[in-house]
Amino acid sequence: MRLSIVRQQTKVSPDLKRVVARFFFNGDARAKGIIQRVMEMSDAEVDITITPILREFSKRHRNITRIFDRHADKLRGIFVAMKIDPATLDTKRKLLIGSFFTNEFSIESAAFFNPSIVEDVDQSGLEEGEKRVILSFRAVGEGHISSIVFRRGTINKANEINLVPAGNYVDEPDIIRNTLYQKNVFFQNAVSIKLPDSVIRDVSDNLPDTFEYTALKQVIRDMQQRYQVDHLLKRNLERLLWLADSYYEINFSLDTDISDRVIFPFSEAESRGIEDARFVKYVGDNSGVTYYATYTAFDGVTIQPKLLQTRDFYHFNIMPLYGEGAQNKNLALFPRKIRGKYAMMSRIDGMNNYIMYSHRINVWENPEILQTPKYPWEFVQMGNCGSPIETPHGWLMITHGVGPMRTYCLGATLLDLDDPKIEIGRLKEPLLVPNKDEREGYVPNVLYSCGALIHNDELIIPYGLSDYASSFATVKLEKLFNKIKEG
Repeated sequence: MRLSIVRQQTKVSPDLKRVVARFFFNGDARAKGIIQRVMEMSDAEVDITITPILREFSKRHRNITRIFDRHADKLRGIFVAMKIDPATLDTKRKLLIGSFFTNEFSIESAAFFNPSIVEDVDQSGLEEGEKRVILSFRAVGEGHISSIVFRRGTINKANEINLVPAGNYVDEPDIIRNTLYQKNVFFQNAVSIKLPDSVIRDVSDNLPDTFEYTALKQVIRDMQQRYQVDHLLKRNLERLLWLADSYYEINFSLDTDISDRVIFPFSEAESRGIEDARFVKYVGDNSGVTYYATYTAFDGVTIQPKLLQTRDFYHFNIMPLYGEGAQNKNLALFPRKIRGKYAMMSRIDGMNNYIMYSHRINVWENPEILQTPKYPWEFVQMGNCGSPIETPHGWLMITHGVGPMRTYCLGATLLDLDDPKIEIGRLKEPLLVPNKDEREGYVPNVLYSCGALIHNDELIIPYGLSDYASSFATVKLEKLFNKIKEG
């Protein structure tokens, strides 16, 4: 008999009005034609054209003039090629040019699902028994491109979730790219690129110990000329450039609400989406609290596991994960070290749960199998639904299982605190199964979560509904532990 679980009334659905103003570029030739036409306009024509644009879109974006100005600055190379000094442009003409290279993207027009939940940095001003939380979601927009978005909420004494309404604007952050790379660190990720050792050595031998992106690009372009008949090798060499592009930092303005901040794909490795961020509040030895998230970058062909790090949800560091264990999807970091090492869940073969340990948070080798499908509702595959949660009874790990009709259900496992390879128990029956109101969506019959939280002696699970919307469920911890141990 399955456990009794409480589904909450709170439901979060996609909102078509949530748009971000993105840089829009359709090639050098078209860009030159647009700029030339604007340059030929009189001052009066420029004023008549830009004024209604500013009036209309200033209602939809926090600072549309800053956005237009920034997008015009991205055209510096085109201006130089046309022998135009952008410094001589008057403000309105520059803004008008920028407007032609801007488009609105509805970040969650298709779906808003696969949430994770962590305790908020700020717990001030609450009553006893309340907790402020931050939720992340996978938002899917035009072209099925995924991004990471956030909401803030409060859990009250009765464990009801009250989400703060989203703000009126959506902002992209400023991007800071690393300009220098350490050769010995950079090439450790070559295993994920699947290049022959001889080619890796050839690239490496032509670079200094510390190199810039432009130096790597030149070496790769030279090698692509030498291997131009081998199209697969040329493409894999290109992926080394994508790898270099995968390290960056992002900063959001301090005047943005957390619901205004969207982490959109910024590197080539992420060009088709950022999927299923699993946030965890990590307590280090001496460094205090850091929030990490593992997520999947997708370029349309290849997936690349990546790691996001923040302390305040304004400033984020992004880096790729690599090693034998950093393959496929479903990586989830434990919230602290175990016996002096970082610990991570993974699913490198797409079917079973693995565990691995590392002295370095972004290098993962020697994965060991932890769980295989055992019950019919998980026969197709199983995996984690976020980072394990530490409890006096052991590590509580929410899992997902795929069974008949490709139905995704949620389960639960208890692992030993000192040695998580030891499974204390596992639910025989699913914890949460799609009901008649949850079956319909972009992908039917799918319940999925990227992280849960314990509060007031209950497990609180935010979960996605058939890859479309999100909701919440709660279950009493004591009953859950007893049921797991029966298994």
